[in-house]
Amino acid sequence: MLRNQLNTAMKEAMKAGDKEKLSTIRLILANIKQKDIDGRTSGGQDGLSDTQILQLLQTMIKQRKESIQMFEKAGRDDLVQKETAEVQVIESFLPQQMDEDAIKNAIQSVIDDLQATSPKDMGKVMAALKDQYAGEMDFGKASQMVKHLLT
Repeated sequence: MLRNQLNTAMKEAMKAGDKEKLSTIRLILANIKQKDIDGRTSGGQDGLSDTQILQLLQTMIKQRKESIQMFEKAGRDDLVQKETAEVQVIESFLPQQMDEDAIKNAIQSVIDDLQATSPKDMGKVMAALKDQYAGEMDFGKASQMVKHLLT
């Protein structure tokens, strides 16, 4: 479904002549295709699921935000603007992000379901969160919250 949404958005960007959006969508699709190929060579997988695509999009956003910080330090405003525009395009394909309270409630629910009691259970909790809330949650923040709640 998400793959179809990306292809439709690419066609719309072509028709509209939106070069920045088009190049970002092509970059996303190229990353998805590369992951599909990697999956086939290592395990015979048919292609990325929507959950895996959402995780890929989040990774792409994280990479761009790190680049933005480096470009700001280097005084490269032109590259900061380019990366920021790419982040906005990529974020448009993600579901609405959870706020801090919603993240905390989701974490508490997963902890209760798994009966997690110690920091040793953090891996299980994070895996369950990634399965249930891919694309909706900032897992960097979630990891810190889980660590805090399990100590």
